[in-house]
Amino acid sequence: MPLCAAFTVSALLFDCDGVLVDSHDAAAVAWNQWALRWRPGFDFHRDVEHGRRLTDVVTELVGCDAADEAVAELAALERRHAVDVREIPGAAALVARLAAGSWAVVTSGTRDIATARLSAAGIPTPSVLVTAEDVTAGKPAPDPYLSAARQLDVPPAACAVLEDAQAGIAAARRAGVRTIIGVGSNARGRGVSASVPDLRAITYDGNQLIVHECGTTPH
Repeated sequence: MPLCAAFTVSALLFDCDGVLVDSHDAAAVAWNQWALRWRPGFDFHRDVEHGRRLTDVVTELVGCDAADEAVAELAALERRHAVDVREIPGAAALVARLAAGSWAVVTSGTRDIATARLSAAGIPTPSVLVTAEDVTAGKPAPDPYLSAARQLDVPPAACAVLEDAQAGIAAARRAGVRTIIGVGSNARGRGVSASVPDLRAITYDGNQLIVHECGTTPH
């Protein structure tokens, strides 16, 4: 494939859902079933704000008083459907070539759901996995990406973040990440360094992150 852009980075920080794992349909089933009781009229495809923690979104939807019960019910539904996912094309092949300690997964999902989805998609769980429970403030706050960079002992500015959602892109920028690769059509035109349709367009040799097919003009 022709080279579109190249970035010198020391580590890759991946969002999970929409970047490594295609969980969209599984999440839609869980959320829409949950909404029948908790938020009639809510439609996942139309209304969900991607990239944020379940607890944060649900609390805004149902209020603080009902949040604990509503969160527990939705989390149980998401766990039930966690196996109904597949990899984003190219994800398993890309991470299989990465050296240990050179990559992390940074997700707004809980640890149990994230590990179940990664396993179902054929993607190993990395040594550094930052989940909803690990930070006080989730995306779009910078805390998740700051935590991952710190655990890898790499400055945020030397990391590349791969994201599909605006909340995650904002979190990466606030963390001081300079190289942000948007994955999927929703990330185009979101102020990313470059965007790709999926991870088949990415290679990484431990120093150079090569983008072989850009969806936006790199900057």
